[in-house]
Amino acid sequence: MSTNVRTVNKPKPNFETTAWKWMRYSGFLLIPLVWGHVLLQDLIVGVHAIDLDYVALRWASLGWRIYDALLLGFAFAHGVNGIRQVLNDIVHTPRSRSIMHWGLILLWLVVTGLGAIALVGGVRPIS
Repeated sequence: MSTNVRTVNKPKPNFETTAWKWMRYSGFLLIPLVWGHVLLQDLIVGVHAIDLDYVALRWASLGWRIYDALLLGFAFAHGVNGIRQVLNDIVHTPRSRSIMHWGLILLWLVVTGLGAIALVGGVRPIS
C-alpha cells in the first residue's frame, strides 16, 4: 500500500496580504488603547476637567506620551489602510497603485513620526 503525499506550496506574502494582516493587527491593538483612553478621559477624569494643566501633568510621564503615540500610530495606520482599500477601487493600473501605496506609506510614516516626535520629545518638563 502506497500513500501519495501531496505537498502544497504556501504562497509568498505580498503587499495585499501584509496590508490585510496589518489591518487586523492594528484593529485588535486599537481596542484596548481606545477603550483605555475613553475610560480615563471621559469617565474617570471627565471632559470638564481636561485643560492645559491636566495635559501637561499627564504628559510629564513618558509612559503616557508613548501610549498616545501608539494610539496615534495604530489609529492612523488603520485609517490609511482603509483609504488604500477604497482607492484600490478607483485606481486600476498596477503602476498607479504602486505609486499610491508608497505615497500612503510615506504619508503614514511622516504623520506618525512627526506626531511621535511631538508627543515623546516635544514636551517641556514641569518645573
